Amino acid sequence: MTNLVREVGETVQANPDSAAIAYQGSERTYEEFWERAGQFAQALEDRGIGEGDRVGVYLPNLPQFVTAFYGTLRAGGIIVPMNPQYKAREISHMLSDSGAKAVVSLADLVPNVLEVQDDTAVEQVISVGAAVEGATAFDDFLADDTKAIVERADDDVAVQPYTSGTTGTPKGVLLTHHNLAFTTRANASVPPGGFQASDRLIGTLPLFHIYGMSVVMNGAMYSGGTYYPVPEWDAPTVMDQLEDDEITIMFAVPAMFNDMINQPDAAEYEFEALRFANSGGASLPLEVLDRFEELWDVQLNEGYGLTETSPVTHANTNDARRKGSIGQPLEGVEAKIVDEHFEEVPRVAEGPIDEEAADLHEITGELVIHGPNVMKEYYGLPEANEEAFTEADGKRWFHTGDIGYWDEDDFFYIVDREKHMIVTGGYNVYPREVEELLFEHEDVADAAVVGIPDDRRGETVKAFIVPTPDADATPEDIKQYCLTNLAEYKPPREVEFVQELPRTTTGKVQKFELRDE
Repeated sequence: MTNLVREVGETVQANPDSAAIAYQGSERTYEEFWERAGQFAQALEDRGIGEGDRVGVYLPNLPQFVTAFYGTLRAGGIIVPMNPQYKAREISHMLSDSGAKAVVSLADLVPNVLEVQDDTAVEQVISVGAAVEGATAFDDFLADDTKAIVERADDDVAVQPYTSGTTGTPKGVLLTHHNLAFTTRANASVPPGGFQASDRLIGTLPLFHIYGMSVVMNGAMYSGGTYYPVPEWDAPTVMDQLEDDEITIMFAVPAMFNDMINQPDAAEYEFEALRFANSGGASLPLEVLDRFEELWDVQLNEGYGLTETSPVTHANTNDARRKGSIGQPLEGVEAKIVDEHFEEVPRVAEGPIDEEAADLHEITGELVIHGPNVMKEYYGLPEANEEAFTEADGKRWFHTGDIGYWDEDDFFYIVDREKHMIVTGGYNVYPREVEELLFEHEDVADAAVVGIPDDRRGETVKAFIVPTPDADATPEDIKQYCLTNLAEYKPPREVEFVQELPRTTTGKVQKFELRDE
């Protein structure tokens, strides 16, 4: 393999007249999509942008994202995806750090690019949606001719996404053509029978994020299925689309599935075509999983991955699943749980275990990953790379920062993020355990638990609760509920009701904001 898009080109040859992208009632065939990707590639070359050059894509989920993505790769370039919620200051770091020479931007966001352009290497700004002074309209940018695929080596960089930066400056992650091609093929085999040309995949996950880009968009283009981009998450709208467009495959984050089950008319929907649903990006509360399956009789499987692993490393499948587990490693991926000395932590016989009764110190450790999906490195950050990897047994292991345990059947279980662990009075409290309990309360629609400073204990536990519309529980009721079900040191000492939790576009709770409050 020399370029990720070669496999897409083979899909185009096999399915030229099939719908590649369906958006707002219109469809674009594989042949039409491929033509536009070639025109985009040629346009880059015409402007001196080619092999190894970075192209920023600053768009929500739109057909032009797909065109720019594959067009850039076809030209031998590197994609720098950027969150369309970011402001000028935030994209300034990504553009200057990556050295991007061009940016494809939503028209409304072009002013952000122009504001920082002088401090970056950006030479070309391409506008999607409207003409903007200082930018070239997307359709005007496309060349009349199409460019052939530029050959790239397996270990050449294809995409440079940036970590979310919730604990510091975002880091550029170098993902190679081989990283993404491996992940696309491996993940496409997870649903029953694998991804198929007849599948319709809904793009609720943002394309700037590796989960939506690599798993959903690349998966659809690799298999010959139809990709339905959704520019903005809205549960009722997406639920209507699942019905009306007979969507067959849905990947989403727990917050999205939680929104769906909490719609007042949720029970009226019937997703008869939906044959596979998968949750990733954050831990999936069991209450959300059970309610989803009860409502729609569709098995909801949990998986796991990170930006640095392209992203998927583990998955539950319809044939091999344990609730509460992130699943087993994908074929070709190795994983283990290690202690601070990088020694393997003993496995439990079968999970999930009763975390309340178990001595978690004896069975938990950090999850580390080795495989062809693991990133090349962080861009220009030698110290971060040294911290991120351990060489052992002739293999290069990536440290995930997630704490968990594993069982003898090779199912893995995440207890929590290492950085989220709360130490109160000398005891370790994992917020996820408390959050799981809170989700079981009938008056709780959403919940997040953090540690806050405490003069006596060092830290104490605080819960932020989004109540259901008809909730009548008080903060004291919630505290008593937790006291009844958890060891004395684990329940929240403080409970605050809020209208919503601060989340990233990919559904992760921004706990640093809750701590700051």
